[in-house]
Amino acid sequence: MAHCPECEALIEMEGDEVEEGELVSCPECGVDLEVISTNPVELRLAEDEELDEDEDEEEEDPLDEDDEDDDDDE
Repeated sequence: MAHCPECEALIEMEGDEVEEGELVSCPECGVDLEVISTNPVELRLAEDEELDEDEDEEEEDPLDEDDEDDDDDE
């Protein structure tokens, strides 16, 4: 058993049911959690790498467009 770090709900799972690095969802609040230990089972909030990558791309795109616009003006 483990506790959700977000809502403190008790999540029933045994170490032989999950693997380290596996992603699970909290049945109470729905947040994504990463298994960081199986003996005992410990969970932490999963990092949203896809969201981070999308934000990085959005930040880079306007700069690229501005550079292209500057080239067109010359």
